[in-house]
Amino acid sequence: MNVSELSAWLDRRLETGKYAGKDPSWNGLQAGDARAPVQTAAFAVDACLESIRRAAEAGADILIVHHGFFWGEPVPLTGSHYGRVKTLFDAGIALYAAHIPLDAHPEIGHNACIARAVGLTPESLRPFGEWRGMTIGLCGDFPEEENLDRVLAKLFPDGAQPAHILPFGPEKIRSAGIVSGGGGSDLEQAVKAGLDLFITGEIGHEQYHLALESGISVIAGGHYQTETFGLKALEREIAAELNLRTVFLDVPTGL
Repeated sequence: MNVSELSAWLDRRLETGKYAGKDPSWNGLQAGDARAPVQTAAFAVDACLESIRRAAEAGADILIVHHGFFWGEPVPLTGSHYGRVKTLFDAGIALYAAHIPLDAHPEIGHNACIARAVGLTPESLRPFGEWRGMTIGLCGDFPEEENLDRVLAKLFPDGAQPAHILPFGPEKIRSAGIVSGGGGSDLEQAVKAGLDLFITGEIGHEQYHLALESGISVIAGGHYQTETFGLKALEREIAAELNLRTVFLDVPTGL
């Protein structure tokens, strides 16, 4: 398999074409030699210099990320952006990015994976969280009443800590909405939907009082942490189906 073939497989699996013209990210193959062979694929949340360095150390032929190099208008290849691109090219690594396609995918997207992790019933799941004309999240119901501690233990079984918790909702949690990453502004949609809990990556100052006054709990699990779920699911699928060596590069920001 070469870079072009893997990129085409990713485009099909993640349905990147659905988001063309809506997602500001330039989803798909962003850099690299399309004819180069691929034996090792690395995965990281961000196409930052540290991720690229670690990908090179791991002998990766392609780096698959959630946050790539290019967003909206082109940017000059100077400063830190030049350093990232040069390091990538010097190592002979291709770069593939999937932003909203990896948030919203119904099977291996961040939100779908979080819904499974916390135990929302599959039959109750429904689209939730509109952004730029796209519905990118999910909401649904728990099979039985939950509380914040149990939901947190399911979300982060390794004991990782969320960025923030706003415990303003009912003690007995029956429903939740999920929008990974920077989905704090979708809290208002969770309130309107009558949900007991909203799970996202980061929450802003302005959402605190809305949550308190509306009686809804919020788990802001961290922008980075909530956007590892889909990448890890994609990594497992590629390793199993395409027989490639894979490596996940954990470069947490704490945010």
